[in-house]
Amino acid sequence: MAKITPPVGATLGCGCRIVFREGTGESPVLVVVEEKAPGCQIAMHVTSLPIYDHRSALRPPTRLGPPLQPDWEDG
Repeated sequence: MAKITPPVGATLGCGCRIVFREGTGESPVLVVVEEKAPGCQIAMHVTSLPIYDHRSALRPPTRLGPPLQPDWEDG
């Protein structure tokens, strides 16, 4: 995995600035709000707090698939 060298980031449409940081433990990348824009109305955007943790994207699914129907025939 490539190492993230600061500052790697972007400016969102709302005006907030985000940066990508190396995660800890199971999470390889952390997206953190570096600076919240004065006009941003999104409550999730809080300066210095992560807004997305890729850890959940790497976990195996927890939902079970549809029940198997052994008597089902195609055709």
